[in-house]
Amino acid sequence: MKPGMSLMKHYLQFKDLRAEEYAYLFERARLIKTRFKNYEKYQPLADRTLAMIFEKASTRTRVSFEAGMYQMGGSVVHLTTGDSQLGRSEPIEDSARVISRMVDIVMIRTYEQEKLRLFAAHSRVPVINGLTNEFHPCQIMADLFTWLEHRGSLGPEGIDLSALQGKVVAWVGDGNNMANTWLQAAEILGFKVHVSTPGGYEVDPVLAGIEDRSCYQVFADPLEACRGAHLVTTDVWTSMGFEAENEARKAAFADWCVDAEMMAAAQPDALFMHCLPAHRGEEVAAEVIDGPQSVVWDEAENRMHVQKALMEFLLLGRIG
Repeated sequence: MKPGMSLMKHYLQFKDLRAEEYAYLFERARLIKTRFKNYEKYQPLADRTLAMIFEKASTRTRVSFEAGMYQMGGSVVHLTTGDSQLGRSEPIEDSARVISRMVDIVMIRTYEQEKLRLFAAHSRVPVINGLTNEFHPCQIMADLFTWLEHRGSLGPEGIDLSALQGKVVAWVGDGNNMANTWLQAAEILGFKVHVSTPGGYEVDPVLAGIEDRSCYQVFADPLEACRGAHLVTTDVWTSMGFEAENEARKAAFADWCVDAEMMAAAQPDALFMHCLPAHRGEEVAAEVIDGPQSVVWDEAENRMHVQKALMEFLLLGRIG
C-alpha cells in the first residue's frame, strides 16, 4: 500500500462491498454522470495512473475504463496478454509487486478468479475485477444503476436502494459469471433472482459464496422464470474461453432465447438487459433487444459512470 493510503480496498467480487457502500457509489455515479452530460470538467484523479491488464479481449471494458480514467484526469497503461503474460513469464505475485509500485490502481480482465486474488494479495494498490470466469461485478453494478435510473429512486434527493427490495430478476441462460454475480447482488440488496438454465449449466451457489439460498429460485422452464419478473436479463450462450463447446451449447440452449412471449410473462413495465455483445436470434430475439423494454445501450454507457465512481472511491475514499 502506498504512503498516505489507508484502509485499501480491492473490488474482486460483488460481495466485497456492503449495501450502504453501493448506495454511496450509485449516488456518486449519478453526480459524475450528470457532470459528464453537462460537459462539466471533473478531474479528481489527476496524476493518478490506471493499469489495465487484459488476458481476455474486450471492447466495453477497455473503452469504459480508459475513457473514464481520462475523463477523471488520470492516465492509463494498457497491457495485453503478450505484454504481461501473468503467471507465465513470471509469477503473478512478482508481477503484482512490480506493477503496483508504478501505478495507482489496477484493473484485470482474466480467466481464473484465483489469478486476480493472487495479484491483489501482493499489490500495494487497489485491484478491480474487469471480468473473470467466475464473476463480473462491474457489469452488475452498471445493471443495478441502470435499473435504479429507470425504475427506482435515483434522483436529486439521493439513492433509495429499498426500491430494489422484493423485486424479481429473471436470469435466462448460462449459469456463468454474470449469474453468479446477480446472486451475490440479490443476497446483499434484498431482491430475488429467478434462474433458468439448461441441465448441466446450472449456477453454483457454493462458488458464488451464497449463504442465504432464499435469494434465488431455480426454474426448469425459462418462461416460468420470467413470470412476474421486474427485470429480464441474459448473456451469450458461449462465453469467452468456452468456444470449443459452442455447437453443444447451441443445441442445449435452444429453448432459452428471451423472446416476446417471455417478456409478456414478466411485469408490464419489465426491463430487458444484456451485458453485450449479443447474438440476435440466439440468446435473445431481435424484437426484444431492439424493442421498447430494452435498456441495453444505457446499461453499456453506465459501465463507464459506475466505474468512475468506483475508482474515485478506491483511490480517494468517500467524497464530502
